[in-house]
Amino acid sequence: MEQTAVDGFGFSHFLMGTDGVGRVVLVVLLVLSIASWYLIFTRSIANTLAHQSANSFVDQFWATDSIAQVNALINSSAPHNIYATLVKKSIIALQDKDISNLSSEGAFAEYITRALENEVDKEVANSEYGLTLLASAGSAAPYVGLFGTVWGIYHALVQIGMSGQGTLDKVAGPVGEALIMTALGLAVAIPAVLAYNALNKRNRDWIARLESFSHELYVLMVIKSKGKVDINPSSLRK
Repeated sequence: MEQTAVDGFGFSHFLMGTDGVGRVVLVVLLVLSIASWYLIFTRSIANTLAHQSANSFVDQFWATDSIAQVNALINSSAPHNIYATLVKKSIIALQDKDISNLSSEGAFAEYITRALENEVDKEVANSEYGLTLLASAGSAAPYVGLFGTVWGIYHALVQIGMSGQGTLDKVAGPVGEALIMTALGLAVAIPAVLAYNALNKRNRDWIARLESFSHELYVLMVIKSKGKVDINPSSLRK
């Protein structure tokens, strides 16, 4: 009989015995978990594709020998390729007679610097998409689960007190079931925290590489604005 009583406890028994507050806590944890895993999968796939597209574009860009090749490369690049966007903005700035012929070299240098920095800032904002939710899930989920545990223990103790059976075997089962909430909170928080840290590191490396490319592009365009060389990325790398 004692073994049968112990076997009667579990997650399904806890779900049937919990009240509205407990169910709300479970729904909150479920929503946080679904949102976190959705961001983990979608951001991982998007980042992988972005890296592949960027590597291919950068290698081809530094191998080009003329403006015609650069334009063809930009037109054939994948949509939303930030590297292609930087190159396109630089060429537009260079070919804009109202800017490049204004007065001093400093005017063009300042103009193209702003153009490149604006695009980098946009990419920084785009790369941070979803990180706030992951950080919130990682920090809040354990406390949500802990609240569910405390509420579950309170609910179980009230029921035990009303039944008048306060022995250890009557208390341990409901209290053990209530701890499921804490475990669920940790199960939601741990993947979210790990994903947040991984994505944050990826973003730092990605932006650092982007800024390096932006600087090299700036140097190339400033040299061209002085009329010393044609737009020839491969000559800069030789």
